[in-house]
Amino acid sequence: MSEHTAITDVPGVLVGQVEDPDAITGCTVVLCKDGAVAGVDQRGGAPGTRETDLLGPMHLVQKVHAVLLTGGSAFGLDAATGVMRFLEEQGVGFNVRVAKVPIVPAAVLFDLDIGSADVRPDAEMGYAACLNATGDPPREGNAGAGMGATVGKILGMASAMKSGIGTASINLGAGLVVGAIVALAAFGDVIDPRTGAILAGARPARLGPAKVGGEGPYADTLEVMKSMIGKTVLSFASRGNTVIGVVATNAALSKEDANKVAQMAHDGLARTIRPAHTMLDGDTIFAISTGGKKADVNLVGAYAAEAVASAILRAVTAAESIGDIPALRDWPPAISG
Repeated sequence: MSEHTAITDVPGVLVGQVEDPDAITGCTVVLCKDGAVAGVDQRGGAPGTRETDLLGPMHLVQKVHAVLLTGGSAFGLDAATGVMRFLEEQGVGFNVRVAKVPIVPAAVLFDLDIGSADVRPDAEMGYAACLNATGDPPREGNAGAGMGATVGKILGMASAMKSGIGTASINLGAGLVVGAIVALAAFGDVIDPRTGAILAGARPARLGPAKVGGEGPYADTLEVMKSMIGKTVLSFASRGNTVIGVVATNAALSKEDANKVAQMAHDGLARTIRPAHTMLDGDTIFAISTGGKKADVNLVGAYAAEAVASAILRAVTAAESIGDIPALRDWPPAISG
């Protein structure tokens, strides 16, 4: 088994991205024009999604033609209209006799508090992302849906850190590949699963006369939460968070299998984000199957979690600082002299 670089290592998967660096937002589209069996697992308490119900078993539509990950909170769902327009022009979609309807599930993250709150991904941006779609490894960090992504927000944006979008894939041998792409805007801290150390997250802050988070470079979200017993976390925390991503494989999956893989893929999120799946997050992972390789669904799901974990770590290692929000590469600040 060897690790590759991107979700585009999975045959049949293209990725396109576009961002507005001034408004600090963007979107990422995963295209599968030939159609892909798909599932979804949504675990956060504050989701923003589109076309997710049809991905469940006992629903008519069997394949999707793209999955959109976007910033802009619920406003950003408008970008899916542009993806649909692009696919319709290509003659791609679910045949309803009088037209072909492209199936484009979507999920959003919240980035309105880092850039321009009144500029969000729209249909034109979604269309532009499709025009940029290729089989090359997608850009990571401050790109696409990760442009305005931040993590570690229990003490508010003044103590948050910059993250972004990351991707990874794993070659399981015999031509079987599992890949993931994740846009990371978590409420919690990002953890190295090998050591348990915080890589990126809430930084210490002064709230009134008291300093919260000790003397180290990180406040440690779990410790801060514990200190708030009897208080409402919402009164302190940013309410705009979410981890959204796509897992792809060329294994032959049914819709039931794809939903199981999406469910198992959340284990990668739980290994690398602490805490995960809170009421302040909208954590949503899609799973798509583009091929016909025979594989046990348990194997695919287990390595989907590994790919998600790797993609999350790459999202923070590739991120770049914006303004007063530092990225991992710039934190903690170097001590001169």
